[in-house]
Amino acid sequence: MRAVSDGGAGPRGAARRSQLLRVRGRSVAWVPPLLLLAGIVLVDFKTSSDFRILSWIVLVPGIAAAICGVWWTAVFAVLAPATYVVADAALPHEYQAGLPDLVLAGIGGVLATLACVVRVRGEQRMLHMQDVAETIRRTVLRPLPAGWGGLDHAAVYLAADSEARVGGDFYDIQIGLHGTRVIVGDVQGKGLGAVEAAAALLGTFREAAYHERDLTTVAVCLELRMERHIRLRTALGKEEGDRFATAVLLGFPEERRDAMDAVVLGHETPLVVCPGGVRPLPPDHGLPLGYGGLVPADGPPPMLRVPLAPGETLLLTTDGVTEARDGDGAFYPLAEEVAAAVAADPGLAQPRRLVAFVRERTLRHCGGHLDDDTTVFAVRRGTGMRGNPGGGGWGNGEGNGRLRS
Repeated sequence: MRAVSDGGAGPRGAARRSQLLRVRGRSVAWVPPLLLLAGIVLVDFKTSSDFRILSWIVLVPGIAAAICGVWWTAVFAVLAPATYVVADAALPHEYQAGLPDLVLAGIGGVLATLACVVRVRGEQRMLHMQDVAETIRRTVLRPLPAGWGGLDHAAVYLAADSEARVGGDFYDIQIGLHGTRVIVGDVQGKGLGAVEAAAALLGTFREAAYHERDLTTVAVCLELRMERHIRLRTALGKEEGDRFATAVLLGFPEERRDAMDAVVLGHETPLVVCPGGVRPLPPDHGLPLGYGGLVPADGPPPMLRVPLAPGETLLLTTDGVTEARDGDGAFYPLAEEVAAAVAADPGLAQPRRLVAFVRERTLRHCGGHLDDDTTVFAVRRGTGMRGNPGGGGWGNGEGNGRLRS
């Protein structure tokens, strides 16, 4: 698995290559082939005529092709036969290997250079795909500035696929006309289909959370977007009729500093963490997104107004945490572990420390082998609102959408 932070993507090319063969920022990949070349010549001269290894010089361009660039490989493809000619000529005539081994060294150099070209092009394609994946990640899981929306927050994303940069888990904070809203969600399934659904839901959340007064209306907008997404994918033959997503919506209204709103849509119940202990939100859940057709059209999901004292942190996770299993198949006891840790160290309730603790304990519990994408997100009110827009432009765009079958 891989932890994904909000740090910027690195530059392309050699600067992003492995640093194993670099000293003070300079490549020393040419050193091993050169040492091998010198070693072969030295051993050949120090041993008897019954142990001729000069023909092993054909290995030098091959080693260079594996770890060097094209130009250094081409250099060794020329240097190896040239060294062979000089070393073989220095021996008495009766001990010289002659033309056959020289031809072998020359052909080996040409093939090694071609192999290096193929390897370097493959690396360039891989780097390009990494850039594409990084761009997708930063679109779905966009970086969030510290204190954004007047909230202290921290997040970590662990991909079950060690090569993945993003999956079906998603989160965001949106400043709006009616306070700051937070979403954490998990799209059922894996692969690009889950990423597309997550991106569609996040796009809708960012618009609806900005404009809509009621958090339940934001949830309705997300339900409608999920239904439209499913219909489109089904019409395209993607066979996603059973796709759904769970989510938690949080609202931090400016007029109520001592409370927050929450809409839980089939998701893991958030935990309120403070130095005094841990408590879950009341278990009043709506259905997951995509299941709106199972309820009447006039039945929006319930909204909870939860008292929230200063210093209390909301801990939200996806099922990659609570369903992480140890060697005996036991699930990770999130609430119990967090409660015990906060009792021992009240400062652990701070978002960054809390996220780091849950990440480390989850990986320890499952032995580092996650079966699902995992998100840990912690948020609490800061000392004041930052950058909350005051409206203008096209107006507040309030809506009154309802679930549709």
